[in-house]
Amino acid sequence: MSRHALGPEIHAQGTRFHVHSPDADRLWLCLFDAEDRETRLPMARDGKHAWSLDVPGAGEGTRYGIRADGAYDPGAGLWFDPDKLLLDPYAAAIDRAFVYDPALAAPRGEGADTAPLMPKGVVTAPLPPVAVAPPLFRPGGLIYEVQVRGFTMLHPDIPETQRGTIAALGHPAVIDHLRRLHVSAVELMPVNAWIDERHLGPLGLRNAWGYNPVGWFALDPRLAPGGMAELRGAVAALHEAGIGVILDMVYNHDGESDAWGPTLSLRGLDARSYFRHEPDGRLINDMGTGNSIDCNHPLTQRLILDSLRHFVSAAGVDGFRFDLAPALGRLPTGFDPEAPLLQAMRADPLLSDRILIAEPWDIGPGGYQLGRFDEGWLEWNDRYRDDLRRFWRGDRCTLGSLATRLAGSSDIFGEGSRTRTVNFLAAHDGFTLADVTAYAHRHNEANGEQNRDGHGENFSWNNGVEGASANPAIQAARRRDIKALLGTLFCSRGTIMLTAGDEFGRSQQGNNNAYAQDNAIGWVDWTGRDREMEAYAFALAALRASQPDLQDVGWLTPGDVEWLDEQGQPLTVAQWEDPDRRCLAMRFRRSGLAIFVNGDDRPRSFGGVSVPARTVLPIPADQATA
Repeated sequence: MSRHALGPEIHAQGTRFHVHSPDADRLWLCLFDAEDRETRLPMARDGKHAWSLDVPGAGEGTRYGIRADGAYDPGAGLWFDPDKLLLDPYAAAIDRAFVYDPALAAPRGEGADTAPLMPKGVVTAPLPPVAVAPPLFRPGGLIYEVQVRGFTMLHPDIPETQRGTIAALGHPAVIDHLRRLHVSAVELMPVNAWIDERHLGPLGLRNAWGYNPVGWFALDPRLAPGGMAELRGAVAALHEAGIGVILDMVYNHDGESDAWGPTLSLRGLDARSYFRHEPDGRLINDMGTGNSIDCNHPLTQRLILDSLRHFVSAAGVDGFRFDLAPALGRLPTGFDPEAPLLQAMRADPLLSDRILIAEPWDIGPGGYQLGRFDEGWLEWNDRYRDDLRRFWRGDRCTLGSLATRLAGSSDIFGEGSRTRTVNFLAAHDGFTLADVTAYAHRHNEANGEQNRDGHGENFSWNNGVEGASANPAIQAARRRDIKALLGTLFCSRGTIMLTAGDEFGRSQQGNNNAYAQDNAIGWVDWTGRDREMEAYAFALAALRASQPDLQDVGWLTPGDVEWLDEQGQPLTVAQWEDPDRRCLAMRFRRSGLAIFVNGDDRPRSFGGVSVPARTVLPIPADQATA
């Protein structure tokens, strides 16, 4: 495979275009003028696998696409169709967002020219590389998960022209909120260009989350109308405030879906290299999305690494979170934490010090890999989420798991020198934190799938009434439980993650799969937020920021922590094994910080410290009265 730089390269006389497509018989570069009139220019083979063309006078702002012709045999991984205009995988910008249309998926000879339906790549001069500094984020801090559009659409202090965009993240009102939460890094849900799943349009819905990418270089114009400069500016503003930026990247599948999906880019150029196939030629669907990216193919690895470098050098991001990350390390023999792509990320000079976070599960074979990524990674810990929810729901036999999760989950990550846990109680995928305490069952009817989608088991509870309630007692019980959940999260050792709005009672009306709710269900309600709950979260955040013991990711040694009962005595074996016990105190010997946990439905006294029912009460040594 040629090592020429892929994609468009601007030079003094014009632009050179370089595209990988080894099985094509012919390739055309298609240029579009201001009236969308197309000029097709044949490309020439450049080595065995690639094609190139130098176009004098084609400078910055040139709009273009690719057409490829060759064998059409989808069962063999060959999808060549010159009627399909294709996005260059290395296009750094597109002129408009993707909109699904059935014609994009028409078999060869049965559909019209798709150029009017397709966004065009835009030739852009690369920004001068940022001065890449070590990541601001350090393990042990607070990650704040943000869906850019939903986070900013209803914010009253953000100008309407900025709402829903990446630029809004740099607004002083947003930065002030993040500072008061002591956020260490924002984790942006996908900002790359994406397309709606084909079933959403007839339902009047659209993808709000972005986990259906088309193009790993181009930002989605709906989120970044100012392109890379907009992301770069937001990153700079956040960095100035001491806040890092982590991008959520989707490399496990793309938006071209299954055999009935649209031909948009990778499929039309080289499906055999980019996608995993069964021996009989069928697409492998380990992700449940229609296709699975072949992360073991050198071409795919190159594309992934180049796109990661692109966001570091052009925007200065601090790191990446990887959706369904076992796909990155799945070899024919199963998942391997030393798989070539994972090793290459750590060996790359520009990526080696970036923060890497795994969502360590997918639905493929051997897909649950929590605790198996190497020490250079952090991992989302769903065991933390489920065990802590079960404790606060009132399940029996949960005291030991509560203590293990508070201390860093040594049962999962104990083989390394530090805990790699990312503790979270709610994320974009699932109930919001408030809905955990208000709904015992999912309510996803608005998604148009007869409430079959989303997690069936949420370890949630409703405090006596399913959904919204005007009963003051139920409202008080729910607010108490949300505070207990927040208190547990902020008092847990290791990295923690909070999803935007959970600090002030954000609800999705019981929808635990709001990916298609680009509306009030999925948007953060800033005007109606619970200000008292928000102040409570700010106070917890300030306390955590002042306590090194809670941010420490090294393993506890014997004697570092005391686990005490209500009399201030070490918990006995019998107390640990009591299936109905719901109280303990965790005291750090070094700092004297004490965390009192009362999961009972009545107040408890811990050595003279009164702890209300269903409450987490942290008390630093200098504030202790007993």
